[in-house]
Amino acid sequence: MCIAIPGKITSILNENTATVDIGGIKRKVNLDLIGGADSSLIGRYALVHVGYAISLVSDEESEEILKLLRDVMNLS
Repeated sequence: MCIAIPGKITSILNENTATVDIGGIKRKVNLDLIGGADSSLIGRYALVHVGYAISLVSDEESEEILKLLRDVMNLS
C-alpha cells in the first residue's frame, strides 16, 4: 500500500526542490507537481508521495490526516 503523508515545507532549495519536515524527519521533496518551489510555500503543508509533493493541504487537513495515520498505526 502506498500513501501520501503530509509534511511542512521548511525551506526552498531551488526552483524545483524544498526541504519538508515529515514528523521530525527532513527530506528533500520535488515540488514540480504543485507548480514548483516558491518562497511563499514555506510553512505550508503538502502531501508527499515517493519524494514528490502531490498537493497542498491546509493545516487542519494535515492534522486530521496525521491523526488518522496515528490511529491506524495504534490498531495493530
